Amino acid sequence: MIVGPRVVIAGTHSGVGKTTVATGLMAALTRRGFVVAGAKVGPDFIDPGYHALATGRPARNLDAWMCGPEAIGPLAGRATHGVHVFVVEGVMGLFDGANDGSCSSTADVAQLLDAPVLLVVDASGMSASIAATVHGFATFDPRIRVAGVIANRVGSAHHADLLREALAPLGIPLLGALHRDDAFSWRDRHLGLVPVVEQADAVRDRLDRLAAAVERDCDVEAIHRVTATAPALSVVSVSLPDAVGSARVALASGPAFSFSYTDNVEALVAAGAEIVPFDPCTATSLPDGCTALVAGGGFPEVYASALAENASLLDDVRRRHRDGLVIWAECGGLLWLADRLDGRPMAGVVPTAATMTDRLSLGYRSVRTTTASPLGATGVELRGHEFHYSTVDPPGHALEPVRPGDRAPAAWSGPRLLATYLHVHLGAAPALAESFVRTASPA
Repeated sequence: MIVGPRVVIAGTHSGVGKTTVATGLMAALTRRGFVVAGAKVGPDFIDPGYHALATGRPARNLDAWMCGPEAIGPLAGRATHGVHVFVVEGVMGLFDGANDGSCSSTADVAQLLDAPVLLVVDASGMSASIAATVHGFATFDPRIRVAGVIANRVGSAHHADLLREALAPLGIPLLGALHRDDAFSWRDRHLGLVPVVEQADAVRDRLDRLAAAVERDCDVEAIHRVTATAPALSVVSVSLPDAVGSARVALASGPAFSFSYTDNVEALVAAGAEIVPFDPCTATSLPDGCTALVAGGGFPEVYASALAENASLLDDVRRRHRDGLVIWAECGGLLWLADRLDGRPMAGVVPTAATMTDRLSLGYRSVRTTTASPLGATGVELRGHEFHYSTVDPPGHALEPVRPGDRAPAAWSGPRLLATYLHVHLGAAPALAESFVRTASPA
């Protein structure tokens, strides 16, 4: 399998408009007739939703910490099958990654993909200093090739000329100068951008304006030529699970539960699952004939009233689990399965109460199960991440850190249940998908 033309969009620091630039470039290239694939470095669920809307293709993540460096090429190969251009949005700044120093940063992924980097610089209040900033990023790590700069929040055409002149001695071209425009500021929430599913029409309208601005203020042809400088990268096909059973899996979806990795869904399908999406805010019962439920992350706290008022569905989930329904819940799914969320009644499958806080729990976790679960016997190792502003009391202890001194998220498990704050990516873990589908398949 060959990974074709590609580029990594990185920022000089977090919060400089990488999502705006990456999504706008995807939309502009798509509107020019190219088949474009997008991906996000790291574990984020929300940004890939914007990519999917811009390209019309499934959202993807390339997370070297969760999946391992050896999986990045194969996962990229799957994402780029049949496409002309692969645009990868970085995470945080170019060199920022996991605190343990392991392979995880945008620079690491750019090196693994042998891809050129387009550096996004917040140019507001800056002219000649852009040269020092870009020089530092371009020379910090010899593995990385900064092939061009896109300046964001530029004040005027004269400002863009000053930036271009400052960069000229470096031999690194200014390929774009996006002017300030409040229309490009996506609405935020406590976990970042508001998911596309909650405002698809508004995002679609802004994407049209953003694509037009990229066409006007960026040299799209030159950027496309940069992607073609990435040498052909031959990779093995990514490992998919074997078909081990036949399970009908209800997938919590809709505005409250929009956090699902594309690779996870594809892994479950490969293992033999039929995926049936439903909206826990409006569905009065689980889909007919389902033997399993997957409830990933999202914003149940924002939709807590609608979830709590949907008593018939909550009763159905409780009853069906007692009767044998297999459940895998992550983060927001855990809050929905708890007894209460901020005092409101929830499904009552997990014996705990969830409360929203102003404290962020964030980080990668390497853990193992302390009891059997639908993902396997006791001792299954999981690499994932947690990202939430909530706490549960009492906490469950179904996970323990692989290394003493590290932390493990709250979790509950049993032969038919795993509910935890941990988000897991199945792109390089086919055995987990196989175990879940096998457990959920009718005898």
